[in-house]
Amino acid sequence: MLLGVNVDHVATVREARRTFEPDPVMAAALAIWGGAEGITVHLREDRRHIHDRDLRLLRETVPCELNLEMAATDEMIQIALDVKPDLVTIVPEKRQELTTEGGLDMSYQKARLIDAVVKIHEAGIPVSLFINPCIMDVEMSKDVGADMVEIHTGLFANSKGKKQEDELLRVMEAVKVADRLDISVNAGHGLNYYNVRRIAAVDGIRGLYIGHSIISRAVLVGIERAVKDMKELMATGNRQ
Repeated sequence: MLLGVNVDHVATVREARRTFEPDPVMAAALAIWGGAEGITVHLREDRRHIHDRDLRLLRETVPCELNLEMAATDEMIQIALDVKPDLVTIVPEKRQELTTEGGLDMSYQKARLIDAVVKIHEAGIPVSLFINPCIMDVEMSKDVGADMVEIHTGLFANSKGKKQEDELLRVMEAVKVADRLDISVNAGHGLNYYNVRRIAAVDGIRGLYIGHSIISRAVLVGIERAVKDMKELMATGNRQ
């Protein structure tokens, strides 16, 4: 199972002082050294953490999957066409949010998503949609032409007991539907060293995309160790 490490929060620390360190490009290299099979960055409209220069340097230096998270705006589509990441993940975006709060509103954005997917596909770039663990959203992702989906695991990660079990079942059902529709499935948001094994044990998930938890641990133990620890937990989840 692929581990894609999101290095946005390295850039967040950098922007706290508006200086040159810590460098998310260097962090990406160390994450790969620690075992990451992919690097993710979210280039936001307000450039609150990752900058255009970061993205272009990562495109030149990342030897594995470079996943660009972005809103389906004309500006971001053009950047994707210029940079040509290995994967584009279309996510919802609001200026006031601290982090992505949920999956795409598929019904509201369907026409826009179809247009974005067509344009990105024309450049030969696969497209993933960040969606809620909802069967209808998986089916609509197929309708708009997405190659894969990333299931939002935030509700699972932030709940406990029976509520968490219910959310896990929702994730599992969404994965089953995606498999039946021949759509690859990733998962992410809120996953950490305490809950990741439950999601890693779900059959049919291609990869997990994790940022905040890994970068938080990296502050204490270093990013290579933090990535290795996460990979070990994912492997034990797969063996359940």
